[in-house]
Amino acid sequence: MEEPRRRRTAARGETGGHGERRQQADDGARLHSPTVAAVYPSRVARTPAIAVAERSGAAFTVHEYEHDPAAESYGLEAAERMGVDPGRVFKTLVADLDGRLAVAVVPVEAQLDLKALADGKLVERTTGYVLGGVSPLGQRKRLPTTVDASALEHATVFVSAGRRGLEIELDPRDLVRLTGAEVRAVARYREAT
Repeated sequence: MEEPRRRRTAARGETGGHGERRQQADDGARLHSPTVAAVYPSRVARTPAIAVAERSGAAFTVHEYEHDPAAESYGLEAAERMGVDPGRVFKTLVADLDGRLAVAVVPVEAQLDLKALADGKLVERTTGYVLGGVSPLGQRKRLPTTVDASALEHATVFVSAGRRGLEIELDPRDLVRLTGAEVRAVARYREAT
């Protein structure tokens, strides 16, 4: 397995190397560091989502896995392949609200509590991403975004990094900040039968 590439960038607003920036360690503990780590495999192409995260100064890790085109749910596949709780993996859905597109970021196990999802071709044209790889970060046209409140229950969450088989892990507060999102409960879970 290839060693991940680790990029370090100065924290935003840092002067003289004394600024502190919170960073997520591999074991989930919080670190204080004057730099921010961006970790991802060196063979991974830099997507617009990764570029946005790098420019922001947020700590993040990109996870790549072998995508199965026959998978019924890309989000549940991501959770399974990465070995993480599906409650931490969020999907990006684009809804058509009376002719206006809007983004909702909800857990992969849940559904969006709306009836009208946008036409796939319009989603791809507007965001610049293919369906199943739509990221809330780095969209061609920034759309109004809502992140489900459950995201804030986790130290880090996973969202698409801009293509199928590629996820970006980051602090949910950074996700909200980078997307300019509103946070509220928008996920609906199926009742157990």
